[in-house]
Order: sequence, then structure tokens, then C-alpha cells
Amino acid sequence: MKDTGWTPTGAPGAFYECPRWHEGVWWVSDFYADRIVTVAGDGRTTTVLGLDGDHPGGLGWLPGGALLFVAMRARKVMRREPDGSLVVHADLAPYCEGPANDMLVLPDGTAFVGCFGFDLNAGEHPRTAALLGVLPDGTVRVAAEDLVFPNAAVLTDHGRTLVVGETFAGRHTAFTVTPDGRLDERRTWAQAVPSPPLGPTGEMIAGLRYAPDGCAVDVSGDLWVADALHGRVVRVREGEGIVEQLDLPDGLGAFACGLGGDDGRTLLVCAAPDFDPRARAAARDSVLLTTRVRVPAA
Repeated sequence: MKDTGWTPTGAPGAFYECPRWHEGVWWVSDFYADRIVTVAGDGRTTTVLGLDGDHPGGLGWLPGGALLFVAMRARKVMRREPDGSLVVHADLAPYCEGPANDMLVLPDGTAFVGCFGFDLNAGEHPRTAALLGVLPDGTVRVAAEDLVFPNAAVLTDHGRTLVVGETFAGRHTAFTVTPDGRLDERRTWAQAVPSPPLGPTGEMIAGLRYAPDGCAVDVSGDLWVADALHGRVVRVREGEGIVEQLDLPDGLGAFACGLGGDDGRTLLVCAAPDFDPRARAAARDSVLLTTRVRVPAA
């Protein structure tokens, strides 16, 4: 790879997403290879969990250390027990239109999961969707409604505020997290570009100048966000929008990013030529790219 300011790490995958820095290694979902991997500092890539015919999405951990992950097509949150067995932690299907997607797990074990809201890969027109809350015991409730493709979420303001990206609206929406884990006081956190009207998927994609996908928050409260349509990661600030941009090498799109490393200043990006499920499942063209940033992870 030519010198672009990015350093590749790990083995290529089918379609990497949802990176998390946890216990000294990167954990990453490989959607279309139906597996979860870890990537060590020396790039050694290890498959820690393989799924039988479903795609893993968002990742997180319960306070006791159990791994939670989203089974996208089944629309469930799964839990890996200490003996390695898998059990259903929460059934999202009654509340989730289209595939389930990314997930944020709070320190107390409460999780928030986004849903597509429609079948993107089948060409359905976008519809609004819910952000779902999953209590530590697996109880599911609707946390927020009428979001336009709710995607990655993060906590800011010392855990008092949840910010979620609305991919097909070009914005990030904030909520106050109440003591009982509910979301209140909905407001626009950053409207990076004008939101297109709901319509045919192709028209919306063609007109959308920013499509927030996976993201991470730094200690200043800014977000690093993968722009799924424009081959870049951007730094987004509350009330201002995009304040910094890092372009990916030619031919690659950015679909998720995370902040980690021993000092929290490594920005890792999940990159691939496109997000077409058939093309990505048939190849191993997804790569993990890293660069160094000034402000560490929150």
C-alpha cells in the first residue's frame, strides 16, 4: 500500500465492522465471514467466534465480562457464556424492522441497538426505525422512535448523553440518559449536511453528502466518524459539524472506526471497496487501517 498516512494491520477480511478496543486488543466483527476476530498489536488476527449462517454486528461486554454481540439477520443480542456456549440475551425481532445493526453497551450492562428499519440490500425504500434499549436482564424496550437508520452510538458528557448517528439523515442526534437508563430530551447534536427527504434508496444515496456509520468519541467530546459513502473518516463537533477530515486510500470506503491502543490515540478504520454483501462475501478485500490522532479516546 502506498504511503497515505495509514498503516494496515491484521489479516484481510470479508467486511470488517464495529471495532472495539478491549483488554489490549482490537475486537472486530467480520460481517460476511460470519465471525468475530481479535487483532493484536503485532497484527496477529485470531477468530474467537464463528457463527452458523448469521452476521455479527455490534459488540460489547457485560460488567462480569460476558461478550454480547448482535446477530443481525436473526435480530437478536447473543451472549457468550464462560464455557463458550451461546445463549439468546435479547430477542429484538418484535421491535426491529430490517436487520439489527450496531450496539453500545453501557458500564451497567444496559445496551442500545440500532436497526436498519428496512431491507437495504433488497432495495427497499428507507423508513424510520427505532433505537432499542436492552436491560441487563435481556428485557427489550423502545428507547427512541422515528430515527433515519439509527447506527453507531456513543456516550459523552461523562456518561450523561447518548449520541446516535442517523446514517440516511446526515446527522447525529443526542439524548439525555436518565438514571433508570431511558433516553430523554431529544435534540440535534450535529446536522453535518441537510437531510434528504425519504425516498428511493438510490436517490437518497446519490444526494447524501455525509452518511455517518461507525464512530468513536474522544476525550474532548468530539466524534470520529466513518462516512460510509465518501471514503473518509471525519471529526464531528457538537453544534458545528465536520471539523477535520482524513481521506482513505483510493478505492476504499470507510464503514466503521474506533479509538484505542495503549494511549487511546490509535484511530482504527474498517475499510472495504464497497458494502455489497455478495461481492464482499466472495472476497477478502476488507482491511483494517490505523493512524495516530492528537486527542485520545474518552
